[in-house]
Amino acid sequence: MTRIANLPQLLFDAVDRFGTKRAAMCYHDGDRWRDVTHQELARRVHHIAVGLRELGLAAGDRVAILSPSRPEWVMADFACLCLGCIDVAIYPSLPANQIAYLLRDSGARAVFVADTDQLVKIDEVRADLPALEHVIILDPPGDDREVMTFTQLAALGAAGEVHYPEYRDAALAIGPDTVATLIYTSGTTGPPKGVMLTHRNFTSNVEAVVNLLPLGSDDIALSILPLSHGFERMAGCYTMLSAGTTIVYAESMARVPQNMREICPTVMVSVPRLYEKIHARVVEQALAGGAVRKRIFHWIRRVGDAWVDARLRDAPVPPGLALKHRIADRLVFRKLRARTGGRLRYFVSGGAPLGTGIARFFYAAGLPILEGYGLTETSPVITVNPYDAPRLGTVGPPIPGVEVRIADDGEILVRGPNVMAGYYGRPEATAEAIDPDHWFHTGDMGEFDEAGYLMITGRKKDLIVTAGGKKIAPQPIEHRVQSSLFVHNAVMIGDRRKFAVILVVPNLEMCATWARQHRIPFTEPRELLDNPQVVAKVEREVMLHLRDLARFEMPKKILLIPDDFTEERDELTPTLKVKRSVVEDHYRELIDAAYRDPPEEPDPEPPPES
Repeated sequence: MTRIANLPQLLFDAVDRFGTKRAAMCYHDGDRWRDVTHQELARRVHHIAVGLRELGLAAGDRVAILSPSRPEWVMADFACLCLGCIDVAIYPSLPANQIAYLLRDSGARAVFVADTDQLVKIDEVRADLPALEHVIILDPPGDDREVMTFTQLAALGAAGEVHYPEYRDAALAIGPDTVATLIYTSGTTGPPKGVMLTHRNFTSNVEAVVNLLPLGSDDIALSILPLSHGFERMAGCYTMLSAGTTIVYAESMARVPQNMREICPTVMVSVPRLYEKIHARVVEQALAGGAVRKRIFHWIRRVGDAWVDARLRDAPVPPGLALKHRIADRLVFRKLRARTGGRLRYFVSGGAPLGTGIARFFYAAGLPILEGYGLTETSPVITVNPYDAPRLGTVGPPIPGVEVRIADDGEILVRGPNVMAGYYGRPEATAEAIDPDHWFHTGDMGEFDEAGYLMITGRKKDLIVTAGGKKIAPQPIEHRVQSSLFVHNAVMIGDRRKFAVILVVPNLEMCATWARQHRIPFTEPRELLDNPQVVAKVEREVMLHLRDLARFEMPKKILLIPDDFTEERDELTPTLKVKRSVVEDHYRELIDAAYRDPPEEPDPEPPPES
């Protein structure tokens, strides 16, 4: 693969190499899927870039994009990149006041908005944005608002391209260390910071990943994450374009199952939540089928685990086990593959830890999930499991060109061409994150296994230090609890307290299924949290997954709450990370009450239960 000097070259090379393909990307329009050819993509990028220039925008200006993922997002992105502008990626789920903060902090002169809903947000805060001069809407408004449309901007560019013959040469001349974009951190512990990522940051990541993963022009990738997420931008867009893989934009998260069956993708990039939902649906159907189906399903899981162990040891699978696996495949695994469209070769997972049990289940089904690790500040990939030698439970070895070491206190440090240029307008924060030897301090804790694969053990800032001085990493404990089919979410509390407690959001659908099996009457699932039998069942499930923890790590109380955490209540970031301080504040009364009463020591090894 030719070295990529900057992101415009990545686009132009893709058009030159794969222009005979039917489509670079695809989207759903009304009642059918429509293709966007490489030539159409390049033409519209050209016209939008010149259109921005005609509006007076120039290299170094900030241009925001506020839209769900769609082809026009990519066109606006590359138009900015080819003009030398710095685009600002904004999650469309953010409320108006948070959008205003990002636009002010970045000094954006223009913003692309998806539709009238996003335009309304801008109108609400426009008076507080003196730098904002231009608003361009992708979908024409349904009223008589005077706002420039994406089509009008492209027409302006088409008319003005004769005045800018040096467009391609100027785009290719943009230096690799030029800032390409600002992606704001999720702000779990303070105001979001604008991460400055350069062309080299992205292209080095693309080159490494394209050489590591089996991707080609025959592949189809279903895109489901927001392009404002650095993971989707690099892995789901730039990497796919560079490899010639056709990108298909899902209609919505709710339509992903249907879109998978329609599109039949060969590769998908997602966060663990998708895999958790697919797995939970399979298990729910199996457990709802009566005692016989339940026993069969548990047998299938045991067979799958044994088969995975043999395969990952690169050992021959015994004939008897191979036969059992073929039976398990016919009963369950083949149906799971069909749900993904029947052609999927592998998933890629990032953005949050993936449960090992889920990874093993998918691997047994012939749907390997290649888990990686990274941050916005590292463009984002640091490590990834190789396709031909994955180690489940790890995030893989460092990608080529990237150095990783573990500091004396266990923090993961990273150095390489993927590390950001710094935080926009925050030199002190930049100096705190990147030391004089150019090591970026991730804030994550980890260790290497004997094969050099990285394992994440927690988040440094989330570390709980009890009143007795004991240190507890809450994330691994929370992930264990969340691996239970009876748990949706969990957050551990206990910093500067005598002991730790854990807030648990039960999976009410699974609780309802269990209640029916045990003839427990209820009208609607929320009532079950008042039923002592159901509460005891969830508590046993939690403790079952924590039975081998050290005594000081064990939560002394389990606090059940009915509602999952949401962005609307500011409990989650747009990347679905829990804001611990917000959650703790929202449930302060419940938590304080738990600490007023002396804990009852839970049984660390509950008996097995059906």
